[in-house]
Amino acid sequence: MSPDSTTRSSEDNAVHGIAPPGFRLPAETHIGVVRLQVADLTRSLTYYERVLGFRPLHRSDGTATLGAVDGETPIIELREKAGVRPAPKRGLLGLFHFAILLPDRAALGRFVAHLSEIGARAGMSDHLVSEAIYLSDPDGLGIEVYADRPPATWKYDGRQLVMSTLPLNVQDLVDAGGGKPWRGMPNGTTMGHVHLHVGDLDQGAAFYHDALGFDKVVWGYPGALFLSAGGYHHHLGTNTWAAGAPAATDDDARLIEWELVLPDAASVAAASGSIERARGSVERLPDGSVRAKDPWGTVVRLVPR
Repeated sequence: MSPDSTTRSSEDNAVHGIAPPGFRLPAETHIGVVRLQVADLTRSLTYYERVLGFRPLHRSDGTATLGAVDGETPIIELREKAGVRPAPKRGLLGLFHFAILLPDRAALGRFVAHLSEIGARAGMSDHLVSEAIYLSDPDGLGIEVYADRPPATWKYDGRQLVMSTLPLNVQDLVDAGGGKPWRGMPNGTTMGHVHLHVGDLDQGAAFYHDALGFDKVVWGYPGALFLSAGGYHHHLGTNTWAAGAPAATDDDARLIEWELVLPDAASVAAASGSIERARGSVERLPDGSVRAKDPWGTVVRLVPR
């Protein structure tokens, strides 16, 4: 952090980041359902319920949707394809992790205590803008569970948001849980962001920033670029930490697609038109959503709210 870094509120986001050259995603944009391909649905459901605390909302024909324990909004969809390969430790181009945003720090503290109680292993980091826990599901797919710090405490170095990877004060976080038991993913839990392995940061930026319309938020982090809409710390991360690896295929446990929820059909039309003007291809679906692929085949589905 440079000496002239300042603390600003999220209301000042107009002077932060780098806006795209053309279409800009609306501030109300957020992440929707993340769809994953797994080898064994029953095994995955056991993990997502017992370890993470999700509740199955619907299950049929090798597919299950998951949500908060007392909510009805789908957050994750699991699709079974028997025999798919687990994700390798080094990673494939495609998913690095998806990130589940808890409504407050107390919930994250209870989640950490729960992991300790059941003996689940996890990585932990303080990113300054958030506190994060990292796990892998039975197919090796990366998961982050995190809680945001108040936007008024986020720091900026000029236009760039300051993020880092520091040791997490685990005891302080557990204390924030107030000694209350973890009862599963609480109401208010959402999909906060998606982080992808890409082959090249500039190519990724050409698609996600120039064409799709995300703002660049953090561009000085080694090997990574973070992007968002509306001044959030990031809805999307891209990194080259698996550069040289092949892209995930239909024979791999993988991210099938992730939803980007826009405020209305006009916004979806504008975003898809911007992708087409950048010589990308889109698939318009009968339900009003639009699918597009990044240069490595990762599918983002644009969905009107």
